Amino acid sequence: MNLIQLDPQGITQEEHSVRTNEQIVELADVFIAYRSQLCHAAMKILGNRERADDVVQDAYLKIIEADAVFDVRQPVAYLYQVVRNLAIDRHRRCALESGFFACEEEGLEVPAPSGTPEAIAIGRQELGRVARALGELPERTRKAFELYRVGGLTQREIAERLGVSTTLVNFMIRDAIDHCRAALGGS
Repeated sequence: MNLIQLDPQGITQEEHSVRTNEQIVELADVFIAYRSQLCHAAMKILGNRERADDVVQDAYLKIIEADAVFDVRQPVAYLYQVVRNLAIDRHRRCALESGFFACEEEGLEVPAPSGTPEAIAIGRQELGRVARALGELPERTRKAFELYRVGGLTQREIAERLGVSTTLVNFMIRDAIDHCRAALGGS
């Protein structure tokens, strides 16, 4: 025995499916007829023709692929509203993304981090002075400084490794920094 199920409006599921398909086809026809106007409306919001075309295409797919269609009394107004909402969403997303990502061309104007030959030579001279200053330090002080600055260890970890107090490690690191500054001329 085959039961026919009725929805609250008193129509069968088969009739509902036919109505839904007919409504989608009608909306698609209206959409196609008003496509250029919908693109123009999206372009007013987005300010870009390609993005507007993308939004209109997304709106079309959203309408065509909808699982359920309700009775649309004003299909043109409905389509404009769908396109408008999608365009606003796209505009907001683009604004958000532009805050996180820079345009590729903007990177072309950034100077190279290497600097001028003069800056490279000065940097090498300063590095040599720091290396000589570190060589002048007592072995334990130099080791504490290197573990802290180069090795990334905490003062507690250095104290455990060297078998001294964290206070002494703090003083050794401070002494090493002061000695390096003095070697660089107090800079």
